[in-house]
Amino acid sequence: MDEAFPGDIIGLPNHGLLHLGDTLTEGEELQFTGLPFFAPEIFRMVEAADPMRNKQLRTDLMQLGEEGAIQVFRPMSGGTMLLGAFGQLQFEVVAHRLQSEYGAEVRLLPARYAMARWVTSEDPVALKKFMTENNHRMAEDVVGASVFLAAHKSELDVTQQRWEQIEFHALREHAGLIYQTEMKELSLVRGHNRRSIDHV
Repeated sequence: MDEAFPGDIIGLPNHGLLHLGDTLTEGEELQFTGLPFFAPEIFRMVEAADPMRNKQLRTDLMQLGEEGAIQVFRPMSGGTMLLGAFGQLQFEVVAHRLQSEYGAEVRLLPARYAMARWVTSEDPVALKKFMTENNHRMAEDVVGASVFLAAHKSELDVTQQRWEQIEFHALREHAGLIYQTEMKELSLVRGHNRRSIDHV
C-alpha cells in the first residue's frame, strides 16, 4: 500500500514486534508520552487445564498482555503466571479469548496478592539488593518492568518504610519498544525505569 488517508484502518502483521502505544514513522525520531498503566486491584493465578499446554499458555498470555487486554506478571521466583485486573469481567473475557482464539482452556485461581507497585531507584545497587531480598514477592510485567507484589496495604507500608531508597509507583508509563529496549540495556538490574511516575 502506497498511501492512506485520515480515517483509514491499516492492518499490520504483528508477532510481538509492535506493542500498545508504539509509534510508526518513516524515519523521524519521535517520542510521545506513553500510555498510562495503573496498578491492578484484583489478582488471579492462571494455569492451563491441560498441564502439557502450560508453556504455550505463557506465550498466549504475553500476547494478550501486549495488547493491553489484561496485565500479566511473571513471578521472578518462577511458578504460576499472575493476571491483574480492575474487575472480574476482565478475567472472564481473557479466559473466553484464550479458549476461543487460542484453544486453551484455563483455570483462574485465587492469588494471595492484593496490591502491585512498580519499583525504581536512583541507586542501582540498592534496587538490586531490594529485588534479591524480596525475590519471592517480585514479578515482571510484559515489558520486563519490575513489580513488587503485596498481600495487603500494611505489608506495602512496612516495605516502603524499610527501603527508603526504593520508589514505589502505582502507575507506569508505557512507551512501547523504546521503553523495552532501554530496560534490556541496563546491565545491573532489569526494571530500573525512570518513566514510572505517580508515587504512592
